[in-house]
Amino acid sequence: MQPYIIMGVVALVLAVVGFFAGSAYRRKSAEATIGSAEDEARRILNDAMKTAESKKKEALLEAKDEIHNLRQETEKDLRERRSEVQRQEHRLQQKEETLDRKIDNLEAKEEKLNIRSKEIDSRIEECDRIKQSQMDLLEKISGFTKDQAKSHLLQLLDDELTHEKAVKIMDFEQQTKDDCDRIAKDIIGHAIQRCAADHSADLTVSVVPLPSDEMKGRIIGREGRNIRALETVTGVDLIIDDTPEAITLSCFEPVRREIARVTLEKLILDGRIHPAKIEECFAKATAEVESTIKQTGEHAMIDAGVPNLHPEVIKLLGKLRYRTSYGQNVLNHSLEVCYLSGLLAAEMGADVSLAKRAGLLHDIGKALDHEQEGSHIQLGVEVAKKYRENETVVNAIHAHHGEVEAKTLIACIVQAADAISAARPGARRENLENYIKRLEKLEEIANSFNGVEGSFAIQAGREIRIIVKPEVVTEDQMALMSHQIAQRIENELEYPGQIKVNVIRESRAVDYAK
Repeated sequence: MQPYIIMGVVALVLAVVGFFAGSAYRRKSAEATIGSAEDEARRILNDAMKTAESKKKEALLEAKDEIHNLRQETEKDLRERRSEVQRQEHRLQQKEETLDRKIDNLEAKEEKLNIRSKEIDSRIEECDRIKQSQMDLLEKISGFTKDQAKSHLLQLLDDELTHEKAVKIMDFEQQTKDDCDRIAKDIIGHAIQRCAADHSADLTVSVVPLPSDEMKGRIIGREGRNIRALETVTGVDLIIDDTPEAITLSCFEPVRREIARVTLEKLILDGRIHPAKIEECFAKATAEVESTIKQTGEHAMIDAGVPNLHPEVIKLLGKLRYRTSYGQNVLNHSLEVCYLSGLLAAEMGADVSLAKRAGLLHDIGKALDHEQEGSHIQLGVEVAKKYRENETVVNAIHAHHGEVEAKTLIACIVQAADAISAARPGARRENLENYIKRLEKLEEIANSFNGVEGSFAIQAGREIRIIVKPEVVTEDQMALMSHQIAQRIENELEYPGQIKVNVIRESRAVDYAK
């Protein structure tokens, strides 16, 4: 045990000695390293000081060069600015000299203008004196005062303006008429050429033929019971007179008259005439006429090419078959207006189907005007609104006689088509009394104008020729007079188509050879 302890102590002593020996060695090594580092640092410092000194000298040299360059540039800039200032001073001096010369010139001109102004004022005064003397001389020579001469000149000017106005009106009217006639003839001509409607007017059937005069007694019956029953059931007056083998039916309602006609024909065909048979035939005739009305309306709708009409409107169309206006069958007239409206709309680029619909329904109110109060236009508008027709169709119905303003092109087309259908030759008949009254009214309107010597309605009232006194009406006033007469005719008369106003002025010299 002891040997181990001794060995441990010896090892410890050796370790301590080794440690101190190593420490001394490291100290010496460190001191040597520090010394060499100090020497290296002194060397680097010296080198850095030398380098810095050289850099400083180089920087000083560069700064001196730059300062020298800047000084040269600054001096050059100063020299250029001095020269520019000198040039500006020279220019300003020249401008001042120019302005001085201009001022002198303006002063001289102003002085001359003052002198000229005085001369002008004196000449104006002299002109005024000369003008006044000339005016006095003119008044003395002409015998007119200033106001009288002014009135005379204004009168001459008014006459000249009247002449110019008349010429302008004539030229403008002629040009407008030529253009309108050409366009209207083209459109209407194309439409009428393509329209294949019947041009013959229908007659209202009111006479029933009899196989013999003996049938009149059977229709009258014992003590008139058959004719009374017939009139009571049908609502139609039977006129039995001396006309051989014929009975006349009288009734304002065309459908009722048609039912009475069919009833009477059935009774005549059957031969058994008594009140019970009359009622039986009347019921059959009523059903037959109603069926005919419905079929006629459907055929009219198909022929016109206007679909989707209300069933009640179709029945009203069928009733128009038995309605006439001035001898013209209203259903045929409506179909003709429908065709013409469609053709005119096609020529003008409007809605063809809507135009045909409006044309077909424009007189639909005539199917009711014998049954209800109001004009056929008002009744037609009510029917169209009731069955929800297009507003364009309603306006066309309302405006086709000019009662309201036409709001659409379709309404204007229907107006034109209605006028064409009603006014063409042979379409309508007018009774003699109304015809004569219209001619007399035409001549009365023409004769009411000052300077009219005479007037003559010719061409069945479609032209009026007016002879004026040449000493009262001048050529310039003729155009104005014809225009005014035409306006009065438009405002005061109702007529189909148009009326030509022809004013004639002539001077005659008459002598006799003896």
